Amino acid sequence: MKAFGGIAKPRLFFLHPELSALTLPLKQLNPPFACQIQNVSSKRSGSVKRVQSSIAERTYRSNAVDLSTSKSPSEYLSQKRGGPRSLYARPSLQEMKNERMATRARVFEFLRSVGIVPDELDGLELPVTVEVMRERVDFLHDLGLTIEDINNYPLVLGCSVKKNMIPVLDYLGKLGVKKSTFTDFLRRYPQVLHASVVVDLAPVVKYLQGMDIKANDIPRVLERYPEVLGFKLEGTMSTSVAFLVGIGLARREIGSVLTRYPEILGMRVGRVIKPFVEYLESLGIPRLAVARLIEKRPHLLGFGLEDQVKPNVEALSEFGVRREFLASVVAQYPEIIGLELKLKLHSQQGLLKSTIDIGFDEFGRVIEKMPQVVSLSQSSVLKHASFLRNCGFSLDQLRRMVVTCPQLLALNIDIMKLSFDYFQTQMNRDLNDLVEFPAFFTYGLESTVKPRHQAVTKRGLKCSLGWLLNCSDEKFEDRMNYDFIDMEEMEMEPSFDMKTLTEARQDEWSSEDDEDSDAD
Repeated sequence: MKAFGGIAKPRLFFLHPELSALTLPLKQLNPPFACQIQNVSSKRSGSVKRVQSSIAERTYRSNAVDLSTSKSPSEYLSQKRGGPRSLYARPSLQEMKNERMATRARVFEFLRSVGIVPDELDGLELPVTVEVMRERVDFLHDLGLTIEDINNYPLVLGCSVKKNMIPVLDYLGKLGVKKSTFTDFLRRYPQVLHASVVVDLAPVVKYLQGMDIKANDIPRVLERYPEVLGFKLEGTMSTSVAFLVGIGLARREIGSVLTRYPEILGMRVGRVIKPFVEYLESLGIPRLAVARLIEKRPHLLGFGLEDQVKPNVEALSEFGVRREFLASVVAQYPEIIGLELKLKLHSQQGLLKSTIDIGFDEFGRVIEKMPQVVSLSQSSVLKHASFLRNCGFSLDQLRRMVVTCPQLLALNIDIMKLSFDYFQTQMNRDLNDLVEFPAFFTYGLESTVKPRHQAVTKRGLKCSLGWLLNCSDEKFEDRMNYDFIDMEEMEMEPSFDMKTLTEARQDEWSSEDDEDSDAD
């Protein structure tokens, strides 16, 4: 029994899967006990075999499950890093790049479907969805821009409606820019939609106001020249204005000049303004006179020097204008250097030849005295020629009168009729007096002709129309004190005087007086 009890205790050893049999030192036992132990051993051996079989079955099943659920190392790492089976999965950089490319392809496909060519948008950050891009296209359409306009500047599609477009347009509206002009505004300068109101736009508007452009004129300036919003404050804008002041343009006129022609702010001094000024000087126009011309007509700076100004001056010479009169012609009618002049000269020369029988050389004299004749309409020339012929002048007399005073072709005919009636009924002069001095029609009847005629008649003097009219009021008063008419004082026919452009003006005298008083 002791032996049985001793054998029964170590059951745990039988559970080890590696035990194939129970081996005990039985040689010392007596034979009877050996038989018993053998019996017990055979029983226990059966139990051990059953235990081993059960353990082996569980081990096989466990290994089978592990094999069915086993993963490759890459799959395991993918799951551990947050693979697609993970609730907290994060896409890899390559996946993100592929997704962006796919999104961009969808956006490009949408743009092509509406007619927009997206080739220039490769490096531009675009919306992540087609819906956002459609919103931008629709917003631009609502502003009046067409697909063609967008294709002319496709980078506008990089502007956010809420962050860029609406703030810029709201700011322009507050300045006074008319909504009706937005379409043309954006066609000319769509880059404004990229701008920051605070950083880019507001400083330019403040600068313009500092140039004496009135606040209520700012919208007009921006509507006429929206590109000004993209200029640097200390760049072209400041240098162009400084140069014009340097050649004699009055400081107090800067605001007016820029309001009428803000394009000056974008002109480079060395490439545009200075060459233009120097060329007019080479024709014989003093620099101060050039400044005055620009002051009155700032758009002159917009005429191309090489493709307009120089060819037109050459055309004037070809049609009989003498070199020494070129400066006078340009000063009298500055717009002549910006016209399609050669065609007009051909047309007017033929018209005057057929109507008044004016020859080639005489045509040059006509332009020298009144260059505006190149812009007269055919009906005006015919109407004035008919009136003078009806007054009794022959074709030859008419030709001489027009060559001497081309203004006859541009005066108000109703006023000319009144002057001619007074000449015939009250002055009792011969028509030849008008042939000799056709400028009679250019003087005011009530302000000049009547008072002077009455004064001469009262003195009993007989004089030519030139002596009577072609002088200032002060000079005429002096003449009325003469006992006789000095023929040496007979003045030449009126002509343009360049000094009228260079004389000091009253506002300049007052400003100089103010500076002197400040210095004292």
